[in-house]
Amino acid sequence: MPLSNSASSYGSVTKTLHWLTALLILSAFPLGYIAHETPFDTSDQLAQKAFLFSAHKTVGIAAFFTALVRILWALSQKRPGLLNAENRLEALAAETAHWLLYGSMLLVPLSGWVHHATTKGFAPIWWPFGQDLPLIPKSEALAAFTSSLHFLLMIVLALTILAHIGGALKHFVIDKDQTLQRMMPGKSSAPTPESTPHSLRPLALALVIWGVAFGIGTSTGLFKSDAAPTATVASLDAVSSEWAVQDGTLEITVRQFSSDVTGVFADWTAAITFDEEGKAGVHGDVEVQIAIGSLTLGSVTQQAMGSDYFNVSEFPTAVFKAEIREATEGFFAIGDLTLRGVTVPLRLPFFLELENDTAKMTGNTTVKRLDFGIGENQPDEANLGFEVDITVSLTATR
Repeated sequence: MPLSNSASSYGSVTKTLHWLTALLILSAFPLGYIAHETPFDTSDQLAQKAFLFSAHKTVGIAAFFTALVRILWALSQKRPGLLNAENRLEALAAETAHWLLYGSMLLVPLSGWVHHATTKGFAPIWWPFGQDLPLIPKSEALAAFTSSLHFLLMIVLALTILAHIGGALKHFVIDKDQTLQRMMPGKSSAPTPESTPHSLRPLALALVIWGVAFGIGTSTGLFKSDAAPTATVASLDAVSSEWAVQDGTLEITVRQFSSDVTGVFADWTAAITFDEEGKAGVHGDVEVQIAIGSLTLGSVTQQAMGSDYFNVSEFPTAVFKAEIREATEGFFAIGDLTLRGVTVPLRLPFFLELENDTAKMTGNTTVKRLDFGIGENQPDEANLGFEVDITVSLTATR
């Protein structure tokens, strides 16, 4: 069987790419559905869910590259004419379906890949690359949009595949021509049809179909940024402080399925007293209040707010009260962290730069999540690390 296409049949390269793409796409569909429906109440269930989603993503990206090679190969090949070109309406439908297939085979996995790159956490791709993409920022809004777009394009692809299969079966069962056999392995006995003229009408019709699908998705609220439920964020009272925080960040980092996931608290306050001279090694004190619901933690934000983890509905805030003492290098705040109704001693080393009435501080420490009863349903550190890194940096003025 020749490698290249002929006027009457497809070559072995085209056939191989066709069936390989079909295999990958038809594998990605059930993997994604089963992964979405799998619960994650226990450690084993979460590991299974992550495995299925990782498989779905990896197979999807493999399908993207296979489809890309297939399209590039098709551009270099002659395309056998239609065996029923005299039926113009059916020929238009067939070519429109091919445009939808080619476009969707790229857009569906690409939108899913972009969604993966815009967020953090849960189910990494099994490739040595691809967790991040150039020019794609980490953005919850973009993640929500691309997730909805991925779903919408997947529906278009699924319907097009069904139409494509239906058309192939019609040729085989009703028309009894060699259209299906031309794409099957082995040598085809199909006749050589007349050359079929091609126009831009099928492409235009495919673009209209994508536009209609996008319009339906928009009108049904699929792309609303507030579609996902959000945690209630506690309202923190203003604090009276000797040092006023001008800006700063409060981050946590946890290891999940061998990948670091970093989250940021958007709302927190700090009441700080500090004296450069100090008395008996004590230079002041600090009280930090944190609105737990203001945390964004990549794709697992909503899960983190649940009763098995931060339980934000019952414990909306965390408080750290500590004395500021001098260390051999820099300072440390030593006191208690109250989180999820549990109080645990905590030592936070930090470095301080003082210039007149402006102070810049950076500090880092580690806590164990199980000390606070967080994620007790995940006792396997391979799924969710026991240690949580806390990093804080701020600029304050006297």
